[in-house]
Amino acid sequence: MLNDNATLVIGAGNYLTSPTGTALPNDLLAPGTPWNPVGHTSLEDIFGITSEGGEATTLGSLQNKSLRTKYSARSETMTFTLMQFDEDALRLFYGANAPTLPNGLIGVPQDPVPTVCAFLTIFVDGENHFAFYAPKAEIYRADDLSISDTESLAGLPLGVKPMVLGTNTWTYAVTPLGGTPATGATAGTPGSFTPPGSATPANLAALADVEATPTTRWTAGQYVILGDTSNANWSGTAWVAGIAS
Repeated sequence: MLNDNATLVIGAGNYLTSPTGTALPNDLLAPGTPWNPVGHTSLEDIFGITSEGGEATTLGSLQNKSLRTKYSARSETMTFTLMQFDEDALRLFYGANAPTLPNGLIGVPQDPVPTVCAFLTIFVDGENHFAFYAPKAEIYRADDLSISDTESLAGLPLGVKPMVLGTNTWTYAVTPLGGTPATGATAGTPGSFTPPGSATPANLAALADVEATPTTRWTAGQYVILGDTSNANWSGTAWVAGIAS
């Protein structure tokens, strides 16, 4: 099926970390605490995913030499380039155990330890937004540092390895475009839509099947932002345009 709303052209983006196990924020466009941006990142080397493993082994029988195919476990690494050289950024690159020396310098450890945290990447395309979310990941350098000229911003190439958290059967998740509609809206200033990562209703009419929380009249100042950038609130019986008064 052709779905024009499921295409992606990245106009802006952000990379954030949070303590391991932090849930995906309800509003991907305003994640809030405890999510923290890692800093400025490259405009050219925006994002990539490399993988290892996944080799196929063909299993056969005497009667059928290609009866089944078995695949080995696959691990993936997300890559991007961080363009800040402050203490937090340097520890993502050199290791979480990089010490601060008495003179204020950052020491480079002989046995580096990756930073373990939750990781979130959000890409914005007009009214669309697309995210990669890992509740647990290891962050460390993806490549050697190389500064090749005097006209470009220098960068720290980082790799993010999503890990299995607890009893999860997955390492990271992505938000489909043009697919998952919002089923609920929670009051706030602004409020948010549920489930997390769902598509923002395009306009007031698109709120028809969205359940308000709370179901009583929203208090003054509460609203949600719609896909057309207009505001709406719950009157207690229906969705109405604007901010609750």
